[in-house]
Amino acid sequence: MKKIKYYYNTNTLRYEKLETPLRVKLLRVFGFIAAALVTAGIISYLAFQFIGSPKEKILQQQNENLRDNYHELKDRIEAMQQQMQELEKRDNNVYRAIFEASPIPDSARAKAMENKIEMATILKLKDNQLVGAITATLNNIDSRIAAQKKSYTEVEELVKNKEQLLSHTPAIQPVSNKDLNRIASGFGYRIDPVYKTTKFHAGLDFSAPQGTPIYATADGNVTTAGNTGNGYGNHVIINNGFGYETLFGHMVRVKVRNGQAVKRGEVIGWVGSTGKSTGPHCHYEVHKNGEKINPIYFFFNDLSPEQFDQILKKAAASNQSFD
Repeated sequence: MKKIKYYYNTNTLRYEKLETPLRVKLLRVFGFIAAALVTAGIISYLAFQFIGSPKEKILQQQNENLRDNYHELKDRIEAMQQQMQELEKRDNNVYRAIFEASPIPDSARAKAMENKIEMATILKLKDNQLVGAITATLNNIDSRIAAQKKSYTEVEELVKNKEQLLSHTPAIQPVSNKDLNRIASGFGYRIDPVYKTTKFHAGLDFSAPQGTPIYATADGNVTTAGNTGNGYGNHVIINNGFGYETLFGHMVRVKVRNGQAVKRGEVIGWVGSTGKSTGPHCHYEVHKNGEKINPIYFFFNDLSPEQFDQILKKAAASNQSFD
């Protein structure tokens, strides 16, 4: 029930009913609405100032993510720059020491990456897309760095072991052959002296008087010394390392023993005709990773180009082998 207000009229000395004019009512309504709008504006301002709108929150979260990604990418780029500097130094050393050529500078690769980033900017990619593109590029560079580091490490080890590799590679003839007339049979299919059929001859036969010294053709360790009943008679097998193995067969007597370390040029036995043999000679084989290969290409230490051409022709003759 609506309350009725009265007021005391001093002129009439009576209580009269209070009636508010329409103008006053309208002013009060407008005043209330104005106050409400002002209050709402202040509250909204304070709310957006300290709390933020949902859109602003999303943008702030995106900015924070981009900032975190930026710092992460920056750290990765700095680490990569250090790695690339180290690789550049090693690259220059390797090329100068081994290949005697100028390497492609890493600055060219860095320039290519900058061009990609500039192109992405020109195409107006979104920030998250640009970050994704840069991340993919950095992941690719990471893989390349890992592969290059592994490759350079292997090359460095080869450089360090270069002298050792050369000393363990067969490089001389197993018997003295200054006049180049001791190669009696070469590598390949030859007539078997016993069965008179064509069989594969896996080495070179050096004819020489019985008792002629036989030399190790490379450094290594003796794995077999003696007669094992395989047709080679008294023979020596040397593991030269780096995948190489050398065999010397039909000795009259073996000088070395199993497990002994030998040097290139060291006497390991003497020429004979033991085992499956038709005359005094040294049967010589070279194996690489278990495969028998032609020893004719491993005499570069004691032959000139002209001498090698002569011995190559002698070894190529189709004749009867000694074993």
